[in-house]
Amino acid sequence: EQVVSVTVGASGSEDSLHHANASGKLVANNTASVSTRMMGYITAMHVQVGQQVQAGQLLVNVNSADIAAKGGQASAQIAQAKANLDNAQKDYERFQNLYKLQSATAKELDDMRTRYEMAKAGLTAAQQMKNEVNAQFSYSNITAPISGVVTQTYVKQGDMASPGMPLLTIEAPSQLQADVLVPETEITQIKKGMPVKVHLKSTGEITAGTVAEISLSASNTGGQYAVKVNLISPSKNLLPGMFVNVQFALAKKQDAGVAQTGNIIVPESALVHYGQLTGIYTVS
Repeated sequence: EQVVSVTVGASGSEDSLHHANASGKLVANNTASVSTRMMGYITAMHVQVGQQVQAGQLLVNVNSADIAAKGGQASAQIAQAKANLDNAQKDYERFQNLYKLQSATAKELDDMRTRYEMAKAGLTAAQQMKNEVNAQFSYSNITAPISGVVTQTYVKQGDMASPGMPLLTIEAPSQLQADVLVPETEITQIKKGMPVKVHLKSTGEITAGTVAEISLSASNTGGQYAVKVNLISPSKNLLPGMFVNVQFALAKKQDAGVAQTGNIIVPESALVHYGQLTGIYTVS
């Protein structure tokens, strides 16, 4: 028979650790859902899904004709308040001189001072009303709160916007996290900052990561606990929503009365691949 030369490799055991796997997907670490505080028809949509935007960039215009009318009223009230203040100030200064010449009573001087102070308060109130109108204008011209990519739009030009209704979503894909669910049997051993391996199913690559957040409640996740992992030096081809598998190296639990068996490990170079099958040759 034909002789085949082989290299015999030694297997080993790993008694102290076992690996727990958790599946999930990539999510953007920084996500913003953009909405408005005013009601009105959307007059313009300046972005679309997939577009890169910068913080402060104009995204949506909402009809602000009523706010513009209030702005005109506020400006008129400011002009009126300034005229009243100017007139009250002159009268107050005139009565101060008359009081020094003993041609006006203290009561008349007090009345002029009160009128002057009321005129100043009226001007301040009109200016603050103008500031309120300007603040409402910012909700009619909606800008991007963060730099990122528009991942979803919920309205189009001509739709009615209402307070609190989301208009679009922006994600910062440069900062990605793996969001996975861990069963209750493993969650107590997972600590913030512990290193993990992240397997990216779409690209087949493996990257390192660290545990960033651990949820301590499973009431909304079907008995499993949400864990977020920061990726260390991820590739540029990753996108939010891609499926991942995170591997946690955990210490073995010692259960009383249960025999403990170690994990048998072999060199990765010993694996043989035939189509969909993966195996090893053993000496026998």
